[in-house]
Amino acid sequence: MERIVNLRQPPLLIGDRSEASLRNIARRAMVREPEVAESLLEEIDRADVVSESELPDDVIRIGSFITYRVGPTGTVNTIQLVSPHEADLSRLRVPVVSAVGAALIGLRAGQQIEWPLAGRAQVLEVLRVAKEA
Repeated sequence: MERIVNLRQPPLLIGDRSEASLRNIARRAMVREPEVAESLLEEIDRADVVSESELPDDVIRIGSFITYRVGPTGTVNTIQLVSPHEADLSRLRVPVVSAVGAALIGLRAGQQIEWPLAGRAQVLEVLRVAKEA
């Protein structure tokens, strides 16, 4: 997955305990998914790290249920963001080490990000973030 220049990059928030876990997940994924793992590390690097207790409920983290819209098609998807060993696409459990997972981590409801998906830049808009489906 090649990063596209001039992406709209909204601010990101990540909890302090999650940061270390996300970095470990990305490092382990370097062998099998180097481009996605590198993108995930870049997103972690640019995120503001706050105490887990200060992290608002609408910030996307592992375990979050997310409803997002893909522009320009307007397709709306609802997924759960999970660690790689919990991934199950048939149950819409998407790993954080995936193009969509790396794009969404740390975003909040109402934010948009431009991200390369399926070989071209797509705008993902976060519509809803919840702890439960």
